[in-house]
Amino acid sequence: MTAFPLSGVTVVSVEQAVAAPFATRQLADLGARVIKVERPEGGDFARRYDTTVHGQSSYFVWLNRSKESVTLDLKSPSGRKLLEELLARADVFVQNLAPGAAARLGLDAESLAQRHTSLIPCTISGYGTTGPWADRKAYDLLVQCQTGLVSLTGTPEETARVGVSVADIAAGMYAYSGVLTALYTRATTGVARAVEVSLFEALAEWMSQPAYYTRHGGTQPPRIGTQHATIAPYGAYTAADGKQVLFSIQNEREWAALCERFLARPELVNDPRFATGSDRVAHRTELNTIITERFRRSGSGEVMKLLDAAGIANAGVNDVREFIEHPVLADRNRWQVVDIPGAVVPALQPPADLAGVGPRMDPVPAVGEHTERVLAELGLSAAWIEQLRADGVI
Repeated sequence: MTAFPLSGVTVVSVEQAVAAPFATRQLADLGARVIKVERPEGGDFARRYDTTVHGQSSYFVWLNRSKESVTLDLKSPSGRKLLEELLARADVFVQNLAPGAAARLGLDAESLAQRHTSLIPCTISGYGTTGPWADRKAYDLLVQCQTGLVSLTGTPEETARVGVSVADIAAGMYAYSGVLTALYTRATTGVARAVEVSLFEALAEWMSQPAYYTRHGGTQPPRIGTQHATIAPYGAYTAADGKQVLFSIQNEREWAALCERFLARPELVNDPRFATGSDRVAHRTELNTIITERFRRSGSGEVMKLLDAAGIANAGVNDVREFIEHPVLADRNRWQVVDIPGAVVPALQPPADLAGVGPRMDPVPAVGEHTERVLAELGLSAAWIEQLRADGVI
């Protein structure tokens, strides 16, 4: 097996919550050394979101494997000096501090570029570092609301948030790819370029299709639960055993196969109500009545077999336990194990496989677990480190 692709790259992060930790964990997955700087009192507040994973937060366990935790009080001169020494040795700096905090600490991209010319600074904000909302706090659900995502999610009667932190995840993914691009640019041109991502603009990108539809169609896609706003049939239907099965028709060949091989009603293929995709959307209620009646005559297993035989993609609507036990994850050996403080837990491998390179799956750190070791690398003596601890700097 070859070396990790990012071996030799050092990342220093002053991060919290989800977006920045997700970006840096993916860099760590590829072998980068990620030094996570946390508050001396309690560390990253995501450590306390819950206590479900053997006393650890499910969020923190997900986002922070393979990192080193160092505690520093960045409000103290000594803490800032030590951070500067770490940055002088780093390739990348990632931060998602509250609006204005990075600038007050001299950790904004412009200030860092003056002091560390080869450092790649990555800033993750709520609404951008400029503009009318630069000073506004943000978190995932606020951004889901501001981008209009919540208005598309749920049922006609009620809106709903997406069930995972989709704005944070989007921002973390774009920050990760931005840092990789910046590392490549520095390697090929010698220029270190700053990376900036906001939660709002990351999720705004994901909202592009409904934005096009609304701008040019005159109205936004309706909110219709598991149905699709612009394709029919597309959604979850309840079989005779009470389990839901979702399927969709993507083209006219599949529509004909559905009518002939599943519904056993070939006359519907050319029924003018359903002849085209737009016709089927316009007559969604009538179409759903036909499909619902057919589903009621068969259990979910039989429904899925018949749809498979007709060449129509489908899936049972799983709960989280069924997802955890999914045969694809088991057969493809996607679950590995990761150490956390006091326990060992299953963890999913990163989704992108590189031929000949296994993922790095090192432990999730305790708060400040690596402080002494990292500071010793900077040349601090044991006595000096102990004094810093007594002073509350670490």
